[in-house]
Amino acid sequence: MSENLEIEYKTMLSERDFIRITDYFQLKEEDFFLQVNTYFDTSAFHLKQMNIGLRIRTLPDAAEITLKVPAKDGLLEITDPITPEQAEEIIHSRIFPKNSEVSQKLQDLTINTPLHVIGQLKTKRAQKKLPQGLLALDESWYNQNHDYELELEVADAFIGKKAFYNLLNTLNIKEISGLNKIQRMLLSSPSYSSDTD
Repeated sequence: MSENLEIEYKTMLSERDFIRITDYFQLKEEDFFLQVNTYFDTSAFHLKQMNIGLRIRTLPDAAEITLKVPAKDGLLEITDPITPEQAEEIIHSRIFPKNSEVSQKLQDLTINTPLHVIGQLKTKRAQKKLPQGLLALDESWYNQNHDYELELEVADAFIGKKAFYNLLNTLNIKEISGLNKIQRMLLSSPSYSSDTD
């Protein structure tokens, strides 16, 4: 189990800028890896109402359960590593390991009702360590949508924000604000009703 404070700045990208930035950082096809996020909530969207995200992320040879809870600066991430086989079992059964830190935090939040899969998002990602922080370039697919995004994960909110805007200037791209991945996936879902807002 790990707990860490996630502070990141992000912008949506056009396909042209995504390709240009990939070239700028000399990223090759083999630098990208595939990850699948499966998101969970109660049928009444209790987690969404608290601005909390719960996902299982499956990678080619690993997986993890992550609960993202709002913090003063950024998000507190509580993560339990699991195997890809365990991930598949949880996704199908919707039963999370009782002894996990994520399950304990859900109990602390009085989330005792059954959890349901509310959607999936597939991302092809490349990461690069920069002096400013960890850069991630994402190409994502969800429902019938396809988009591009740049993220910069930093250690300090104030310094990181300045570094992010300096990076955008260096790359000659304008910030395009967007919702986070789970919000984009939910809003584009045919089964998602506006009365849950």
